Amino acid sequence: MDTEYEIRVLEVNVKDLENKLNNIGAIKIGEFHQKRYVYDLNPIQKGKWIRLRTNGKKTTLTYKDIISNTVDGTKEVEVEVDSFDKTNIFLEKIGFKSRSYQENKRIQYKFNDIEIDIDSWPLIPSYLEIEGPNKESVINMLEVLNLPKEKTTTYNCDDIYKEFYNIDINQIKELKFEEKENK
Repeated sequence: MDTEYEIRVLEVNVKDLENKLNNIGAIKIGEFHQKRYVYDLNPIQKGKWIRLRTNGKKTTLTYKDIISNTVDGTKEVEVEVDSFDKTNIFLEKIGFKSRSYQENKRIQYKFNDIEIDIDSWPLIPSYLEIEGPNKESVINMLEVLNLPKEKTTTYNCDDIYKEFYNIDINQIKELKFEEKENK
């Protein structure tokens, strides 16, 4: 399994952040409306799940294992699949029923070997995710962007909702933007 090295910065100003990224020469990859299904393992195991996600261009199936809430605390195995809908049907046929359907908007940048994602989710303020090849590169990017360390967290999306905004997204069957926001 691969280790993810990532950190999140909560409650970012999207326009200011995009200006900073452009000023340092980060390359904008694109803007995406992501869709995902989240499935529990059978039997359910705390901190472990399967995610099927598409951004409209690439669809991945990922096994997630949260070992700890640290920069390097998530292990994952990810494979690319060719169809979001067919993979969902496949998973259902072999006994996995989705726990929830979720959507978010992502603005994605690349700076050297660092992936920088500005994520906007329903019900909470936008946050930044920095993912790199090692812990040092992630921390360094945080410093390059001059972002406040007190706004950082290593929590995953579910835990951000729960711990910072008192929302249990595992109790929300469909987490989507209001129709007027999608236009």
